[in-house]
Amino acid sequence: MYYFDRRNILIQIYNTLTKKKEEFKPLEDNKVRMYVCGPTVYNFIHIGNARPMIVFDTVRRYFMYKGYDVNYVSNFTDVDDKIIKESIAEGKTAQEISERYIKECMQDMNGMNILPASKNPKATEEIDGMIDMIQTLIDKGYAYPAADGTVYYRTNKFEGYGKLSHKNIDDLRSGERQLKVTGEEQKENPLDFVLWKPKKDGEPAWESPWCDGRPGWHIECSVMSKRYLGDTIDIHAGGEDLVFPHHENEIAQSEAANGKEFSRYWMHNAFLNINNKKMSKSLNNFFTVREISQKYDLAVLRFFMLSAHYRNPLNFSADLMESAKNGLERIRNAEERLKKIIEKNNDHTVSEAENIKVNDTINKIKTQFEAAMDDDFNTADALSSLFDLVSWANTEITEDMPVSLVKDINDLFLAISDVLGLKVERKQELLDSDVENLINERQEARKSKDFAKADEIRKRLLDMGIVLEDSRDGVHWKRA
Repeated sequence: MYYFDRRNILIQIYNTLTKKKEEFKPLEDNKVRMYVCGPTVYNFIHIGNARPMIVFDTVRRYFMYKGYDVNYVSNFTDVDDKIIKESIAEGKTAQEISERYIKECMQDMNGMNILPASKNPKATEEIDGMIDMIQTLIDKGYAYPAADGTVYYRTNKFEGYGKLSHKNIDDLRSGERQLKVTGEEQKENPLDFVLWKPKKDGEPAWESPWCDGRPGWHIECSVMSKRYLGDTIDIHAGGEDLVFPHHENEIAQSEAANGKEFSRYWMHNAFLNINNKKMSKSLNNFFTVREISQKYDLAVLRFFMLSAHYRNPLNFSADLMESAKNGLERIRNAEERLKKIIEKNNDHTVSEAENIKVNDTINKIKTQFEAAMDDDFNTADALSSLFDLVSWANTEITEDMPVSLVKDINDLFLAISDVLGLKVERKQELLDSDVENLINERQEARKSKDFAKADEIRKRLLDMGIVLEDSRDGVHWKRA
């Protein structure tokens, strides 16, 4: 990655907690502790899941660009009602379901050029920590066990409840409907939420002081964030649908248990709509990332996601995806042209005035890009600066320019593209015969039950822009 030491220039972050932009000041010099809520792994991830993945990966990349060491933690929720439902439907264990879709999720994330997290903790591997935190909350009077072993958080005990979502707890209480679900009558307050729940027949369960059961959703992230990042972190991020109750409840749990501020900055991306409607299976406008990958290079999806500011709603449509495809192609053409000029390595010289002019333009575009990203990670304006570079390179950069200057231009080109996570170099083209040979190799691996090798070949082909479709009459392939 191409770095510029601009740590003296402060990044402005819109903090959901304060509802205003604030200068980012890390807890530790040159370090960022960042937690991003990950998916519940019961199926392939959908394009709504993809937006926070891409957005906050880009945020991380920009911090790295500015010289920060980023400890980036993003979890997998691998115990949940949806996972259990899917396991029952397939006659598999919940672990088999979650492990399958963690693997598929990682494949999709790789396709979207998401950097590997510092840690991807799984909820099921952190149960002991959850039991410890729940017990701490009980000991401090912030939680209470019910007769059936359910443990609830006592929301009216925590004075700051509602501070993230800017909801008034009295208004929430008065507007709360009467709960009729079995066991909910055990609550002291309708707003109290579950920390631990008793097991049901056929569900995975763990021993605890209260009953054999499993954790509530909210406690998982509080515990995983604490273990891998500490009591207080710099940034907690996720989709705006998580503000209440998930993130609100995380604050209540963590700050009550640890006695410290949980997160200094809270970042939330806006919703993704499909053809101006909320994505829903019932409306038949629900798309997985895997489905999109069969039609587009996932770099196109990433480009599309960055074309709007992350706090603005984003509308997904075929026309906008085609526009993103064309935009990315324009960028790739420009980079390919620069690379060809560099490869020719012509030994030309220019006047001092021309040299100054080129360097001034480089610095101007770099400054525009950084100003956009410093302003709450405005990727839409950052992309505009990249296109300014493309236009300039296409019209002003020729083979008559010294190769050293062209390399400087290309370095900036690649640096900006890298921060945005855009793969601008074209994928290696495969001949049809090469594809067929790899498919045959994969089929032989499957016959010998070497599924790891078969999966590796499939991924290799996907990375090269070849999509495989297994059917009853054989394997078919197409270019993405």
